[in-house]
Amino acid sequence: MSDRTSILAQPMRPPGPGRVVACLGFFALGALVGVAGALVQPGGFPGGLLLALAGEAGAVLGATRVLRGRAGGVAVAAGWMLAVVLLTASRPEGDFLFAAGSGSYLFLLGGIAVAVICATLAPGRQPDGGPVRLAK
Repeated sequence: MSDRTSILAQPMRPPGPGRVVACLGFFALGALVGVAGALVQPGGFPGGLLLALAGEAGAVLGATRVLRGRAGGVAVAAGWMLAVVLLTASRPEGDFLFAAGSGSYLFLLGGIAVAVICATLAPGRQPDGGPVRLAK
């Protein structure tokens, strides 16, 4: 038997200050990607939409790789969602960013789906160390 306890049996610790700062930075990156995607997606229906969704997927997957866990992807997805939801509201002057067309709805719903898929399919946080094989 090993002296080390399982990672699941260890008490939870709050994240370090570097991880918190990184998550806040990824949140801001997600908001920036959301605003950029909202501006790019109407510029040529299939191409702009695919570019906006690919940018979001890249940001979410990149953040999960950098932090070696799902927290980075969730931070990017939360920033994207907040920015896009705030951009859907119309202003008192009557201005709005999203038209009532299929491209806007595909961007909103597709972006949510891309964020959820990329954040959940990313590998979870793993303990440091070599691979372990079960004893026979």
